Amino acid sequence: MLIRPATDSDLALLPEIEVAAGEAFRALGMDAVADDAPPTVEELAAYQVDGRAWVAVDAADRPVGYALALEVDGGAHLEQVTVHPAAAGHRIGSALIDEVDRWAAGHGLAWLTLTTFVDVPWNAPYYDRLGFRAMAAETLPAGLRSIREHERAHGLDAWPRVTMRRAVGGTG
Repeated sequence: MLIRPATDSDLALLPEIEVAAGEAFRALGMDAVADDAPPTVEELAAYQVDGRAWVAVDAADRPVGYALALEVDGGAHLEQVTVHPAAAGHRIGSALIDEVDRWAAGHGLAWLTLTTFVDVPWNAPYYDRLGFRAMAAETLPAGLRSIREHERAHGLDAWPRVTMRRAVGGTG
């Protein structure tokens, strides 16, 4: 498996990864999450042209996972980390996160942050194993508070969510 920056030709393939990965939420009664529209190619392009989109590719150079990052509050915010279920279980997600970590280090950013579901096994418990720790809601800086407000407005707080962070260069 190789992690590399996303290219223009990768972008059209990423929504299908998101849709496939979203299906796992149905087993938890989270159909609204599974039914949420994936990012559009145009939305993905905004990350890609800024060098904030990475893909994990198979031997045929076809994306099987991807990560998107933002710079928020002096840190790198993992906006999305998604792996196709057919490629799960091979540490692709952690490899994508490590790539974002290297990007963050190269940009002088101190933290990796993310928001995620508390009770979904491949969400908060997974990130905890990778060295991320929950942040108290009252301690969130302005940028992360804005992200959480946006998530609430889109109904994601129907299930418990948490903001997590780890130091750049940290591992799990």
